[in-house]
Amino acid sequence: MGRIVVFGAGGRAGRRVVAEAAGRGHEVTAVVRDPGRHEGLAREGVRVVAGDVTDASSVAAVAAGQDAAVQAAARMDVPAEEFYAAAARALVEGLARAGVRRLVAVGVGSLLEVAPGVRLADTPGFPGDARAFSLGHAAELPVYEESGLDWVVLAPPPVFLDEEADRTGRYRISDGRVPDATAGGPVFSFADLAVAVVDEAGDGRHHRVHVAVSY
Repeated sequence: MGRIVVFGAGGRAGRRVVAEAAGRGHEVTAVVRDPGRHEGLAREGVRVVAGDVTDASSVAAVAAGQDAAVQAAARMDVPAEEFYAAAARALVEGLARAGVRRLVAVGVGSLLEVAPGVRLADTPGFPGDARAFSLGHAAELPVYEESGLDWVVLAPPPVFLDEEADRTGRYRISDGRVPDATAGGPVFSFADLAVAVVDEAGDGRHHRVHVAVSY
């Protein structure tokens, strides 16, 4: 079993990644801004710590001794581009200091392509607020591409993920296009997104790519 540090461990995706990883016997360092607000994360195999994903020194400190890192953090109180670019730079520098090469980041489906070279967020009529958030996420990609990290960004479908569905363990990873959806099929869940994230943190089947994860 490995050691995984999860940034944004208190969020919707992060909480499930922590539970999935701990359930498989991994040692998990769950990073949040205020541990006092996330007492529910504590369980066997999980260490909850304070950290700042936008600060390289903080990243290096909490990532020391880890085998892989997961970036699931988000901030709604600062511009998305500012946050994600700062987080990516801090992760690149901080993980390098800590000797951690593998990074699995949770992306957004609106950056997947609907046609060659055309992202969903760039299509006519796409909501302005959502596009700004999407472009914020996009700011992290060139930072990762220029780094020496062994990274992968997993983008779930561009819908509201199911927060209540139980884990099935089923998913598929495809290229950078919006995946085809089965009419009447289940909405992709946070629980199964977590399965994919932990698989990638452990096995590392995809390298230095931005890909789609879905049913």
